[in-house]
Amino acid sequence: MARDQIDMTPVESRDELVAWFAAGSKPREKFRIGTEHEKFPFRLHDHSTVAYDGPRGIRTLLNGMQLLLGWEPIMEGDNIIGMFDVTGGGAISLEPGGQFELSGAPVETVHQTSAEVMAHLAQVHEIAKPLGIGFLGLGMAPTWTREQVPKMPKGRYRIMTAYMPKVGSLGLDMMYRTCTVQTNLDFHSESDMVKKLRVSLALQPVGTALFANSPFTEGKPNGFLSFRSEIWRDTDNHRAGMLPWAFEPGMGFERWVDYALDVPMYFIKRGDKYIDVSGQSFRDLFAGKLASCPGERATISDWANHVSTIFPEVRLKRYLEMRGSDVGSVRRLPALTAFWAGIFYDDAALDAAWDLVKDWTAEERQKLRDEVPRLGFKATVRGRTLLDISRDCLALARSGLARRKKLDAKGEDEGKFLVPLDEIAARGKTPAEELLEKFHGSWRGSVEPVFTENAY
Repeated sequence: MARDQIDMTPVESRDELVAWFAAGSKPREKFRIGTEHEKFPFRLHDHSTVAYDGPRGIRTLLNGMQLLLGWEPIMEGDNIIGMFDVTGGGAISLEPGGQFELSGAPVETVHQTSAEVMAHLAQVHEIAKPLGIGFLGLGMAPTWTREQVPKMPKGRYRIMTAYMPKVGSLGLDMMYRTCTVQTNLDFHSESDMVKKLRVSLALQPVGTALFANSPFTEGKPNGFLSFRSEIWRDTDNHRAGMLPWAFEPGMGFERWVDYALDVPMYFIKRGDKYIDVSGQSFRDLFAGKLASCPGERATISDWANHVSTIFPEVRLKRYLEMRGSDVGSVRRLPALTAFWAGIFYDDAALDAAWDLVKDWTAEERQKLRDEVPRLGFKATVRGRTLLDISRDCLALARSGLARRKKLDAKGEDEGKFLVPLDEIAARGKTPAEELLEKFHGSWRGSVEPVFTENAY
């Protein structure tokens, strides 16, 4: 998750909230791409979880990373909980169960994203290996129970942990036992945002299937290919989902603001203190009528932090976030960015993608999203399998990247980063199905080999 915003400018009108989103619009020449990925730290000697405290804990790991990088530490009380590059680069943060997240810098090309990921993993290894810590790239913790996962010392997570069981049965699993890879991309206008939002919402199941990588829970197959994706279906349906209203006439920044105003909040932050306002609406804070904080008025910080706690399949901030994919191998991390950048940042590819999905009904989109966690490429829409649609989308992305003509030192365009996805689509098997074949074959019913074969 992004670090909390600090801008205590009071919000006086709904128009200011709309303008906050609209300010994300950029000229095409300033379009950037950002990649975020999470990974599970684990003890190399026994594959157990890593606590925050202790000489070989997460705190020590973060302190080591901060010394290595020279980035500004993010503190909560006496605890280091992350760090950021003051020059406008990336940030490192902790998810609730200690998942280690790199929020990459906004860069121009997928080549740069790939280099950033490789450098980050090398830096992490340098600090973690002497501590006996490894990192696992799966969408769901394969062996640990909820009780075995440590809790990180972050106030916002304490509030969310108390609230989640009230609104769904799997929210704590989302917080403590899942990892994702995410791509953030720009828009140049309100209409461009709407088109990209609609295309990516409809096609998010493609990203889910290509990256499906979470078939194990507590040492056994869980019946899904992406259990991480299934978890979101019963986490908090007030703040998640496929947003069918985004396809209705009149969609734009104002419609998103009206949606976000009614999504229940988790917290507001005043100074270093998190105030629990879970279940209350931003609309009430905006009006100064928050039951637990009477008279308290909304600030830009409150809005930015609230927007970051809305979790649909695609999220609007001042850019669009693709949220449908399990984290996976090193090669697949920049592949997600290449996939969406190829479709988003080329008009012909974006138009073709819209033509592919524009006639799907809300019911068809929802059915596809509901089927993909269990069925993967075998999910269907309009008589076509998701595998066929995925192959079409990969072709669109490749052609879009070729027209972008962002070349590396060898003269290769960004399409080379799609190769791991091309291989998956050619085999017609999700990564999860390959893991399950190993589990039932060479792994002899044990998931422990995953800590070696799928570690970074």
